[in-house]
Amino acid sequence: MANRLNQLEALEKIKEGLVSRLGSPMRFRTNLGRCRILERVGVLEAVHPNLFVIRVDEPDKTRRISYTYVDVLTKTVELSHPQSNENLFPWLN
Repeated sequence: MANRLNQLEALEKIKEGLVSRLGSPMRFRTNLGRCRILERVGVLEAVHPNLFVIRVDEPDKTRRISYTYVDVLTKTVELSHPQSNENLFPWLN
């Protein structure tokens, strides 16, 4: 039971960290499975109760990609500073 509470607290801490970075650019690295990795720089566009949205401006189109906070907790997606590549949630490691 304590482990579940720790996970819920971690999810809330991730959400709060993202709310404070709303509108900021960030680098995200997503593990798509089978040795496929997606790495892009985008702007945190929206934070919802269960997910967040990153806008990626590409030369030919604008994409919006959504992730859940659990994706960050399980390290399916890693978020970092776009210039320094410093992890935005170092306490998860």
